Amino acid sequence: MFKKIRVTLLLFILVIVAGSAYVTKLKSTSWKNTLNVVIYPINADGSEVARAHIAGLTHETFWPITTFITGEAKRHGLAITDPIAVWRGPEVKTMPPPPPIGASVPSIMWWSLKLRYWAGQNDASEHIPNIRLFALYHDPKRSRVLQHSLGLEKGMVGVVNVFASTRDAGGNNVVLAHEMLHTLGASDKYDFANNLPIYPQGYAEPAREPRYPQELAEVMAGRMAVSATKAVMPEDLAACVIGEQTARELNWLKVAP
Repeated sequence: MFKKIRVTLLLFILVIVAGSAYVTKLKSTSWKNTLNVVIYPINADGSEVARAHIAGLTHETFWPITTFITGEAKRHGLAITDPIAVWRGPEVKTMPPPPPIGASVPSIMWWSLKLRYWAGQNDASEHIPNIRLFALYHDPKRSRVLQHSLGLEKGMVGVVNVFASTRDAGGNNVVLAHEMLHTLGASDKYDFANNLPIYPQGYAEPAREPRYPQELAEVMAGRMAVSATKAVMPEDLAACVIGEQTARELNWLKVAP
């Protein structure tokens, strides 16, 4: 009985939260006003390398994201001049609740609520955010393989694992932009089984002849296909584009009849 009551209460809360999130999403993707994207750095491994790197972060560190989205929005014919503005938020000293692995649907829903509550408790930016990205910085010498990042459309919040290295700044911005676009409704364009871009929607130039190697990456694929069985990460957002399907998901293009 207690379990049924708990599940019913959780579903009730989720309906209210989902309704609010839906309205917020509609307003955000109407593209009538500039969206503030605030990136909050976190020292994920407690290292001195991450601490020093975070201390050197500025708004300018993330300006390539603003430039990329602005350029791609203009290329797709979006009317607004400044669709987003990206800001460096204050450092957050606590870690987000870890995502459940192999958990039940109610557990995942409960985690989603906890994450959004945690994000709200750690939102101290002078720039009122429409989208909140929490960037977890890791010392690259400790590991070159990071846990999967995520961007939630409901709540418009992301948790992004990145490297505490100036050399990796370009790649970090690619991952941040990818997860930011998830919060606006963009879907992944790669095969989860092998991480290869899905043809044609995951290809920046699907009509290219010969097809390989691709010289650009669709940002929601996250990689550029250099052959039918191999893909590489772009070094920065200058090597990325937003494809037609992603543009439609962002409400940049009218849905074809």
